[in-house]
Amino acid sequence: MADSVDILGTLKLVYTIYALLAISLIGWYGYRITQAGEAKGVVKPIYFWSYAISLAVIGTGLHFLTFNVVPWVPMDLDRANIKAEKSFKIVYEKHNITLEEKPMQVPCGKYVVFDAHSNDLTYGFGIFRQNHTLVAQMQVVPNNRNDLMWIFHKNGTYYIRSTEYSGPKGAQMIVEDAIIVSGCQEDDSHSMR
Repeated sequence: MADSVDILGTLKLVYTIYALLAISLIGWYGYRITQAGEAKGVVKPIYFWSYAISLAVIGTGLHFLTFNVVPWVPMDLDRANIKAEKSFKIVYEKHNITLEEKPMQVPCGKYVVFDAHSNDLTYGFGIFRQNHTLVAQMQVVPNNRNDLMWIFHKNGTYYIRSTEYSGPKGAQMIVEDAIIVSGCQEDDSHSMR
């Protein structure tokens, strides 16, 4: 599985270039409509619409080409056929996160499920590296199934924090050293202390 930090860096570059192309289309359109009469040096509408349609096709193509490199997509698509090695219960209530097991010991390369339940508000379950980059997240909605299947491929220590706004106290909903992954051949350099 590719590392989300590497994927994010590549996707940032690709989508920045795409966004600049889309902005150029808007600029082109703005220039065209502000000209009195027939603008000199501006191309025919067929070229404008060809460019616009090309951007739509490229944008859709980007999503189709990149959807499977996002780490959780293949797992979610085949989830019915995957059996988790471990399941961890997490309870959210009154702006507190309670772990059934702390730290959660996660074996390398094995599927695990984080099963979160809220007894009052909508919270967020976010797994973060020590450098504060996000590994994975989900909403934790009261009276609903909230579980996240994940697989780790690098050793590391991760913390959990709420990623949803649940009032001013929500910002303090952090559990340090909540997940420890071991047994991998490689360390997650972004999650080591």
